[in-house]
Amino acid sequence: MNGNPLARVRKEPILTITAADLPLCCPLPDEPVALLHPRVYLDPTRTGSAVCPYCSREFRLEAPLPVHR
Repeated sequence: MNGNPLARVRKEPILTITAADLPLCCPLPDEPVALLHPRVYLDPTRTGSAVCPYCSREFRLEAPLPVHR
């Protein structure tokens, strides 16, 4: 790694996630939270994707969407 913890984030503008990644938050649990932005929880289950309001990363759900009633 080049020493900049944001380098990986900037290279991954779209991340594919599965049901195992839910509930989804950004930054992801394995990222250095203190160096990124406040943690926000996102809901990709209604449309199949969600965009972080802080870093603009898009998360796409690779699974059948749950049925909302």
